[in-house]
Amino acid sequence: MIGMAVVGCGRIGRVHAGNLARHPRARLVCVYDVAPEVANKTASELGVRVAASVEDVFADSNVRAVLIASPTATHVPLISAAAKAGKAVLCEKPIDLNLERAQDCWRDIAADRPVVMIGFNRRFDPSFRALRERLRAGEIGDLEMAVITSRDPAPPGAEYLEGSGGLFRDMTIHDFDMARSLAGDIREVHALGANLVEPIFGQLHDIDTCAISLRAASGALIQINNSRRCAYGYDQRIEVFGSKGMLQAGNQRATSVEAWNERHTAAQDVVLDFFIQRYRQAYEAEVDSFLSALERGEPVSPGFADGIAAQRLAVAAEESLRTGRAVRLAS
Repeated sequence: MIGMAVVGCGRIGRVHAGNLARHPRARLVCVYDVAPEVANKTASELGVRVAASVEDVFADSNVRAVLIASPTATHVPLISAAAKAGKAVLCEKPIDLNLERAQDCWRDIAADRPVVMIGFNRRFDPSFRALRERLRAGEIGDLEMAVITSRDPAPPGAEYLEGSGGLFRDMTIHDFDMARSLAGDIREVHALGANLVEPIFGQLHDIDTCAISLRAASGALIQINNSRRCAYGYDQRIEVFGSKGMLQAGNQRATSVEAWNERHTAAQDVVLDFFIQRYRQAYEAEVDSFLSALERGEPVSPGFADGIAAQRLAVAAEESLRTGRAVRLAS
């Protein structure tokens, strides 16, 4: 059993804490949040103790690894403190909103040979993972094109948006990581963005809609499209096209029942409307992968370098949007 602690008991922290508490090879030792009432509620529900402080978490010899689900601004200091305390880390994305701070974090802890996994949970979605594995097995030959669609059901609130870092660093970063997972290193980024959903995005100097073209080192082309609003639910799809065919992974619905009648053919339930529902299995599999790597002494994936690489693509997309030109990345 691997002793774990969760730092940050907000929405996603509670999901992770529940998954760890139920996992047969993990023991949730404690939870911590700067808001005591939130930590107390989570601890009470799961039957674990509340740590008095983050220092208490890192000093606990029963805690082998820490899952960081606190606000993004706290990630770098928590990763650094955990690594220096000899704890393995699973940290929600992004490492930091600032690429330089994220890079400095690694320089600060690299000598400690830390184990740090970054929470790009979509890699662990069963359908997306199966698509990637079949692609890598050569089922459709060489990858030539990929289309990644991610559209939120509704925009987040203004308070969240003010600290989000913008569409590319907050939302598209998942798709940048998926593009790398499918196609390997990316060499060129060309981004278009627009304000089509709500005025608040423009007021915050952000965008709510984007279309991004990427060119991989292999020559494969990837298209990413994002929107902060989707009338029919949480739209999450991937298509890969190659020299021998195509693979698609589509949306999830509450059931697979189809209705056929005089008004509809193949009418289905609406797609799931929230990321916690849509990626429930992915979050469970992500934690399981982290624990398995620790048990076997194997590298975690996606690792710190993957977090940096996705952040570089976000920065390149921002430059492309600002200049109107494609941005080349160094090999």
